[in-house]
Amino acid sequence: MAVEVGSTLEGQVTGIVKFGAFVKLSENMAGLVHISEIANEYVSDINDFLKVGDKVQVKVISIDEHGKVALSIKQAISTTAHHEKKKSIGLVRESLSMDKSHFSNKERNGSNFRRNQHRNDSGSFEDKLNRFLKDSGERLLDLKRNVESKRGGGRGSRWSD
Repeated sequence: MAVEVGSTLEGQVTGIVKFGAFVKLSENMAGLVHISEIANEYVSDINDFLKVGDKVQVKVISIDEHGKVALSIKQAISTTAHHEKKKSIGLVRESLSMDKSHFSNKERNGSNFRRNQHRNDSGSFEDKLNRFLKDSGERLLDLKRNVESKRGGGRGSRWSD
């Protein structure tokens, strides 16, 4: 497999130093994952995240004129996570675009009952996410109405001329 900037490859950790980890990509190609590219969180000790012999997914972030290869584990993970996130965003948009006009006021006021009922239901993550988004959208709508009514809603305000 060709090693070029932007490609995601599998490699094996061959060495760990204070500032990063060396990863073997192929028989004659290796690169360095800098400590800042190990994880999305603060890394004080690389040994908490990696050990020699681990197989890791890495993304090639640069190759300099001397042939040194800079790698990133967190960017390789975020690339995979990005595709999953795109799927989730599609579900969120779908859920938010639902027409809520068919809910009566009584059903809106009973949202606490529905919320608690959903907590006891089992289902896929996507189902739970959709229910959460639906309930939170309803709660935000209720909050917005409540705040506007306390402010006077901009209509018939006592300050108008």
